[in-house]
Amino acid sequence: MRSESAAIVCALRGHGEHGAIVRLMTPEQGLAAAYVRGARGRRMRPVLIAGNVVQAQLSARTETQLPHATIELVHSRGPLLSEPLPASAIDWATVLTATALPEGQPYPRLYQALEGLLDAIEAAPSAVGWGAALVKYELLLLAELGFGLDLDRCAITGGNDNLVAVSPKSGRAVSAAEAEPYAGKLLPLPPFVREGGAASWPEIVQGLDLTGHFLMRDVMTDRARPVAEARNRLVERLRRAGGLA
Repeated sequence: MRSESAAIVCALRGHGEHGAIVRLMTPEQGLAAAYVRGARGRRMRPVLIAGNVVQAQLSARTETQLPHATIELVHSRGPLLSEPLPASAIDWATVLTATALPEGQPYPRLYQALEGLLDAIEAAPSAVGWGAALVKYELLLLAELGFGLDLDRCAITGGNDNLVAVSPKSGRAVSAAEAEPYAGKLLPLPPFVREGGAASWPEIVQGLDLTGHFLMRDVMTDRARPVAEARNRLVERLRRAGGLA
């Protein structure tokens, strides 16, 4: 069995003396794990950096065998490792993908969204230019895994005007008038989440608080503690960058 695909490197775990098991996000196979010989050697280390785009050739004798992979670098995001905020964002987006998704199931929309998010992180001069894309990626991942939020209509009135909050229990939007008696108990719903467009620093942090609540409750579960550390570092850096700490 052989296949070849463009892929985004998401995670690397040492296996044996020099090799590693690499998790790759691909457009047609979704998340794929494969053994890479010499992955921790001098030549392959800079290739297998999380966020890098590679061309991967996977081969296995049977469907149940872990494939071996030959990897060639297409585009490196290694230079971003020296920039704390972009590096934290790439770390979180890729570890979330590698941890949350089941292997072998295609998620073409998530692949495209992850590719766009990483491109935005690389291109934008400031995190305010890609923060909204990160929130949208997390919302899409929740939806693709069956935990999508209902942000189109008020949970109480059924209307779609002036939606400003989300119930932390049901994941449904709430209008301003209905949210007022529950101040402090609901999650803020920043306008860009529903309307698109740019987002301010406070709105980005509100968006991440919103998605973070449901990611940790519904998706990460027992795996949340080590994975949450990467997210906590990112959110704290975003707060400081926006003067919100």
